[in-house]
Amino acid sequence: MRRHADEPDPPVSTPGRPDPPSYPEGTVRALLATDLVTPQTRAVLLARLEGSRGPDHRVLDGAAFATLRAVCARLIPQPDRSDPVDLAGAVDDRLARGEGNGWRYAVMPPDAEAYRRGLLGVDESARAMFGAAFVLLDEGSQDAVLRAVQRREAVGAVWQALPADRFFEELLAEVAECYYSHPLAQEEIGYVGFADARGWQAVGLNQLAPHEPRAMGGGAHNPEGTHRQAARPDAATRGT
Repeated sequence: MRRHADEPDPPVSTPGRPDPPSYPEGTVRALLATDLVTPQTRAVLLARLEGSRGPDHRVLDGAAFATLRAVCARLIPQPDRSDPVDLAGAVDDRLARGEGNGWRYAVMPPDAEAYRRGLLGVDESARAMFGAAFVLLDEGSQDAVLRAVQRREAVGAVWQALPADRFFEELLAEVAECYYSHPLAQEEIGYVGFADARGWQAVGLNQLAPHEPRAMGGGAHNPEGTHRQAARPDAATRGT
């Protein structure tokens, strides 16, 4: 489910154009074992890797949490991951800690209440549109419900008091942030900026620090668009 969901999906790869760079599997764990990462950053990223969040949900009830899981699976599908990044768990964990970004839209309630009401609204819209709970719908029907919420066209009593488009905006932003702050997603897009204990001196276009893993595929690290040989996951520990 993309923000402009009525646009056709792009091809997985474009002929004549290299795929975006990525790092070999294991790159993140190898870097975290070195002194290139500060202890504080290492602790945070290892916690995300290990999924050490305790119970599945502490703020949302079981029905709301199940709906959130299903929504996250449509906003950021992870079909190639045997162990998907737990986006719903990350959201609920953030709500349980009572943390936020310091502001919210005046028309929106506090975050925990917004999620409770908004997820109830998603389920209410699913039942009104397709006669079943959101978690029971097929992917196309789920996308249709989310598209209606995004466009403020969703039906249901919840949306009479809660602006559906604002809820969708906040939900999508948080889910994307949760995904790309996870080490495995950063490995997937070729990002190791968290290894900053010594700072970064190679900051010019296409420059790499000596200890930075070399990406597989094309993209910014490889302006000629030819494929590099993948670095071994333990390259960072050898300083190569």
